[in-house]
Amino acid sequence: MDKNKYILEMKEITKEFPGVLALDKVSLKVREGEVHALLGENGAGKSTLMKVLMSIYPPDAGEVYFMNEKRSGHLSVKKVLEDGISMIHQELAAVPEMTIADNVYMNRMPHKGVFVDEKTMNEETLKLFCSIGLEIDPKWKMKELTTSYVQMVEIARAVSAGAKLIIMDEPTSAITEQEVDMLFQVIRKLREEKKSIIYITHKMDEIFQIADTVTVLRDGQSVASSIPIGELDYQSLIGLMVGREITQMFPENTAVPGEVAMKVEHLSKAGEFQDISFEVRRGEILGIAGMMGAGRSELMSAVFGITKPDSGEITVHGEKLRQGDPRESIRRGMAMLTEDRKGTGLFLGMSITDNIVMPSLRQVKKALFLSRKRMDEIADGQVKSLLIKTAGLGVQSKNLSGGNQQKVLLGRWLCRQPEILIVDEPTRGIDVGAKYEIHKILCDLAKSGKAVIMISSEMPEVVGISSRVLVISGGRITGELTGDEIKQENIMEYAAKLEKEPKGMVKDEELI
Repeated sequence: MDKNKYILEMKEITKEFPGVLALDKVSLKVREGEVHALLGENGAGKSTLMKVLMSIYPPDAGEVYFMNEKRSGHLSVKKVLEDGISMIHQELAAVPEMTIADNVYMNRMPHKGVFVDEKTMNEETLKLFCSIGLEIDPKWKMKELTTSYVQMVEIARAVSAGAKLIIMDEPTSAITEQEVDMLFQVIRKLREEKKSIIYITHKMDEIFQIADTVTVLRDGQSVASSIPIGELDYQSLIGLMVGREITQMFPENTAVPGEVAMKVEHLSKAGEFQDISFEVRRGEILGIAGMMGAGRSELMSAVFGITKPDSGEITVHGEKLRQGDPRESIRRGMAMLTEDRKGTGLFLGMSITDNIVMPSLRQVKKALFLSRKRMDEIADGQVKSLLIKTAGLGVQSKNLSGGNQQKVLLGRWLCRQPEILIVDEPTRGIDVGAKYEIHKILCDLAKSGKAVIMISSEMPEVVGISSRVLVISGGRITGELTGDEIKQENIMEYAAKLEKEPKGMVKDEELI
C-alpha cells in the first residue's frame, strides 16, 4: 500500500446517546505501518470512536473505510476481527488458568483429529514470539506472568489472527518504565512489518517516543487530525487536548513538614516486605517509588490494616495502632485510596452521593433511617470543592470519566477530614488536566497540615510533588531522597537494587 494511502478512514462519525452528543462529525485517518496516537481528555470521545470502529456501537452518521472498502454499520465484532482489526483493552482479557499458547490461539486451536495439537500450537507460538522479539515460554500459565508480559501475549494473539490494525488502549498504565521500553521495541517491530497501531494514552512523554502522527479529540470533536509528531511540542499538544494553556505540569508544593504523624518500625510480612521503618510528618507528601511488584502496595495495605503484618509496630500521633483492622485506622484519622479504583474503590453501580458518603453513614443517620438530604449536602460539598464534572449527584459512578471517578474517591475520604491520607497510583489512566487538579488537591492537603503518602509508578509525578521519597525494591527500602536529591535517575538507581528477573522469561538454554 502506498505510504500516502490510508488503511483506515473514519469520515465525520456522529454518535449520540440520550442527552449526550458523544461524537460530532469526528474524522480519523490511519496510514499503513504508522503509530497513530489518539489523544484527548477523559470524556473526549476516544473510547466511543473506537467502539464504533469495532462495531460495538453503530454510528448515527458518517462512514468507515478499511483497506479501501466501505464498512457496513451492522458488522459483528467477530467479523471486524476477521477483517484484521484488533483491540487490546486497558483491562486485559486473558484467561489466567490457561497456558500462553492456549490464550494466543483462543477459539482457533489447531487440532489433530478430535484433540488439540498442543505440540504444533506451542511451536507456532514460539515462532510468533521470536518474530516480534519476545522470549516467553508458551507453556507457562498466564497467571504466572507480569502485566507487561500479559500485554505482549495479547499483542501476539492479535498478530497471529492476522491483524493489520491494532488498537492499544492505555497499554502502559500498569507497567514499569523498563517494561515500557520492551513494549516500544515490539511496537517498532510491528511498524517495520507494516502493521498499523492506534495508540491511546494520557502519558505525554510516550507520544514523542513512539507516535508518528497525532489526532486529538476534545468534547466529541476533532480539533487536530493526522498531524505529524514533528510539528508539535509538549505545550502545543497539551493545549490542543485541554483547550487551555497549562504553564506548569505540577503545582508548587510549598507545604512545610511539621511533627511526626505516623511512625512505622520494623514492619515485615513474609513474601511481601521485610524490616520496613519510616515516618511521615504533617504537611508532607511522602512519595513511595519503585518497580511494580516491589512491595509498595502490599506495604501500604498492611499499614492501613487491610492485611496484617507478621511483625513490627505502627504508631499514629504517638499512640500504638492496632494492626489488621482498617476500621481502627479510619477511627484514628487514616484514609486510603487503593490503586484499582474500579475493582476495590468505587461502587460502580451506585450514585455519586452513595459512593461519597459510604464510610460516613453515621453522620447522616436520622433515628433508624438515613437522611437523603444530609447525604446530598455532603456529596454536593465535595463535588463543588473538587470540581467533579457530572450531570447530577444521582449519576452512577461508572458513567464518570477516570479523573472524576478518582475525585469521587477522594471526596469519600476528605469528607471525613483524615489526618493521614494514603493514595496508591492517584492519577493512573487519567488525562493531563485532571492530573494537575489531583496534584493540586494533594498539595493543598499537605499545606493544610495533613500527612500524605503517595505511591506512584510515574517518575515525573513522584519528582514533581513529593517532599521526600522512599524507594522500595524487593520488599525493602533501598533509598531515601530529599530536596535536590529527588531526581528520576536517583530513583531508578535505588529501584534497580535487589530487582528480580520477571517471571515468564525463557532462559537461553530453554530455547535450544
